[in-house]
Amino acid sequence: MPTNKNAMTRYKILDELLSSRYHNYSLDDLTEEVSKRLSDMYPDTDGVGRRTIEKDINYLEYEGPFMVEIERYSVASYNHDTNKTYSKRCLRYANPAFSIFKKEMSDDEEYLLREAISMLGQFDGLPNLDRLESLRLGLGNNRNEKQIISFTKNPLENSNLLGELFTAISQKQVIELHYHVFSRPDEDLKINLNPYLLKEYNRRWYLFAEAEKGSKLLNFSLDRIDKCIPLPSHKYKEFEGNINDWFDDIIGVTVLDNSPVYKIKLWVSDVSKDYVMTKPLHDSQRKLPMDEAQTLQNKFPFLEGGIFLRIDCKRNYELIRELTSFGENLLVLEPKDIQDEIFEKISMINNKYQKIRT
Repeated sequence: MPTNKNAMTRYKILDELLSSRYHNYSLDDLTEEVSKRLSDMYPDTDGVGRRTIEKDINYLEYEGPFMVEIERYSVASYNHDTNKTYSKRCLRYANPAFSIFKKEMSDDEEYLLREAISMLGQFDGLPNLDRLESLRLGLGNNRNEKQIISFTKNPLENSNLLGELFTAISQKQVIELHYHVFSRPDEDLKINLNPYLLKEYNRRWYLFAEAEKGSKLLNFSLDRIDKCIPLPSHKYKEFEGNINDWFDDIIGVTVLDNSPVYKIKLWVSDVSKDYVMTKPLHDSQRKLPMDEAQTLQNKFPFLEGGIFLRIDCKRNYELIRELTSFGENLLVLEPKDIQDEIFEKISMINNKYQKIRT
């Protein structure tokens, strides 16, 4: 048995890679992926060579206690740099359900998994995860099955889409996305993407991804996506950093690259202040210090009661819509740019109502 201190870690990584049916790993691919994961876990490591991985696979297959059955097969693979397709020799477990690290769950683990599966099962957009129900039933049915958590749902015409995208993200697969825009509903647009995140906002789901040829983060509303096709022969590019940081300075899902972060000072009436305090407009929301609040009160003496708040956000469509939605119960006091945009929107609404009322 190999005595290298990282041997068991390599076996664990190889076990996961060889079980995958979402990627086609050659020996070189396995070497690259094991080296990458080892470097993430042990920054001082020098990685591993192809010969080491060859020996590890030989040990798993013939010499050690596992005696796993590994199949070799060929697939057509696409090289993005040369724009050519070639035949690639790959390896994987003959039985995708096999694992050398499989173990029984404790009662606590089984209970938590059952509860998590029950919650996921309430998302109608994940029906293509066809093992979900069989897994839940396999865990037993000796507990109260009634729904205890309810989510607002946005039914999709293509009900399998959410699950397909979830699988592509979790398995790190490049996809060919077919979509349309509202202005040209019959035109089939397509793009190759590295998918990173599914995000729900205001009863609509969005996919965040990066174009295979490009570096800009894009978002697509799922109700405008027609289908996605996995491209296992394409090399997936990881998102650098934490994708959730992308949403730190915005309300909603739209990021305008040229927008600064505005320090927006607000007045909220007594009618709406409890609602806004218990459901903040943004994570940055804070009550203004007493001296700042008093300065604004002196500047705008007609504002009776209420509270003075501040949020730090980039300007986008969702910000303006949210601030406008409170009507006279929320007023933007600073900055003038945001105040002017809201004033213009309210004026346009007022003008149209004037027309329909005359």
